[in-house]
Order: sequence, then structure tokens, then C-alpha cells
Amino acid sequence: MRYAISGLGVVVAAVVLVAGCATRAGDTDLSAALPTSVPPNTKLSISVNTTRVALEAAGQSNTLPFTVSDWPVVSAGPDVIQAFRGGALDVASNAGIPPIHAHATGVDAKIVGVKVRSTPLYQLATAPNSSINSLADLRGKRIGFSPGQAQGVVVLRTLQAAGIGLNEVKLVELNSPQFLTALQGKQIDVAPLAEPQTTKYLAQYGDQGARAVATPAVDALTILWTPTAVLQDSAKLAAVTAFVKIWARADIWSWEHQDQWLDAYYVKDQKVSAEDARRIQSTVDKPFYPAEWDDAIKWEQETIDLVTRSGYFGKSFDAGELFDRRFESLASEAVPAQYRIKESQ
Repeated sequence: MRYAISGLGVVVAAVVLVAGCATRAGDTDLSAALPTSVPPNTKLSISVNTTRVALEAAGQSNTLPFTVSDWPVVSAGPDVIQAFRGGALDVASNAGIPPIHAHATGVDAKIVGVKVRSTPLYQLATAPNSSINSLADLRGKRIGFSPGQAQGVVVLRTLQAAGIGLNEVKLVELNSPQFLTALQGKQIDVAPLAEPQTTKYLAQYGDQGARAVATPAVDALTILWTPTAVLQDSAKLAAVTAFVKIWARADIWSWEHQDQWLDAYYVKDQKVSAEDARRIQSTVDKPFYPAEWDDAIKWEQETIDLVTRSGYFGKSFDAGELFDRRFESLASEAVPAQYRIKESQ
């Protein structure tokens, strides 16, 4: 039987609402047990566009055990950090590097959900009429580089894999939303793009010599994270606890209802053709939610050490500080057993 978002353990109905008003901020600490019920009138601002689209496509947007005050599309790590800093956002999904950036800039936040990927997500898109055809051609080139985002880590890991030193390229610091304009204007020679951006870009500039070059660099983690202050508010902590399960189950629903998902997300939300949507989906990893975070923490530590050796984000620190391990098995337990293990595509 096909898996529904509310199917296993019932995503929303199983969360029991309790009487009373939402409690004030700062009324709990990070050692408290995770709540099993969400107080009424609890609100979260959530930047996880894929979950929003999946819930809408599944007809379950109005069945959450808390109110979503806003679904802002704030995808770039530095923008999420600014929103966290200003108290404008409660939960977001990013790659593994933004929490490292947040730690380095004094923003206290914790990872509460982990999804693992085993294949590359990004490709290196070249400017029109570029001479770049392989990783070896990166020497001497201007590379779009966002040190606080996944794209920055992909660049560093790509250069490391290719045996190219940082002194052999020019890293041009930009936020990832600026990559397309910089490529189009030939202000940079190459930049990492993910789907559906890559497809859109090549559709416009492929006939002018733009191309995508494969990289072995794997951006291994998709994380759900939240400011520590949110976790210190018992009502919001309860809502975040419920949302971690919803986040994972919505992802599984998308995987198991691909026709609906491709139309709702890639075609209608991301504005790519149905044909391109199917091609993009064929490159997507089967969802995997680990029951233990040891490997994820190890990957984060390697990333921390890589970016600090490269001269970014100051000194190294213990990656374990970024994770709230009360949530460690929550997403994994919320999904069927076949999504708790790695399987080849």
C-alpha cells in the first residue's frame, strides 16, 4: 500500500493537543525530554518549501498540530542565519555547512533532523563559451564561491579531489542566488548549481556553449535546524518535535507518489517541463534517515576542518555541538524501515 504522510503512526492526529495557552519563551532547557503534545495556538515560521508543497499536494496542509504562521522561501544559508538572528524564522532545511557558519558568527542553533545523501547533488555549470570541459580545466579559473553554503563546500571538496590548490584558482565570493547572474555576465567562469537550476540555466545558455561538468563532491547532509531559543520555548519545542516527523514523512510521500510530486513541485512550483522533471527525479537518491548521527557528525567535523584549513570560519570546534541528540532517532522512527537504510539507486 502506498505510504501517506499521515499513514504511519498518523503524522498529525497522533499528536495530542493539550489545554492551556502556549508557554513563554525560555521556560525549558536543552536537557528536557521531548514533549509528546503540542499546546494550542502554537505557531512556527518554517522555511522548508518541499514539505509545504508535499503537504499541499497530499491535501494535508490543514491537518498540522500547530499553526504555520509563514512558509517563507529562504533557502540560502546566510539568509536563513539572518532570519534566525532576527527571530523571523523558527525552522529551516539546509545543507550541513550553514550551521557551521552560524556557529562561527555567534548564532546559537541546533540540528534536529538529518537526511543522508550518497551521490553528488551539484554540477559545475560553466559560463557561455567556456573552455572548461573537465575538473583539470579549473586551474586558473574564476569560481563562484559561497563559503557559508553547501556550494562552497562542494567547491572545496572538488578542488581537493582534483588535486588543485586554492592558490591555483580565484574564488569569487558570492551568495549562491548571485551565481546565475555572474555566469550569464561572464563575471565568473564556473559555479556549482543543483537541479532544477542547472536545467533552467542550460536551457537558456546551452546553445551558447554553457555546459555542466560532473564533480565527485557529495554534499552528504540535508538537515533540519532551529535556533536554540526556539528549543527553549516548551510550546515551540513541542511543535518542532512534531514537525521533524512531518518533514521526514512528507519526503517519503514525495518519493512514493512521484507523478503527483513531479507535477506539484518541479512543474508547477519550480517551472520546469514534465520531461525535465522526470529526468531530474531519476537522479534523486532514495530517502535515507539514519537512526544514529555518528556518521553525520563525522561528516560535519570533516567539513569544519576543511573550511577552517582553507581560512574560513576561524578555528575548528567539536561538530557534536551543532546537534541536539534528543532528536536523533525521531525522523528515522517516523518512516518505514526501508527508508532507514542505504540502498543503491
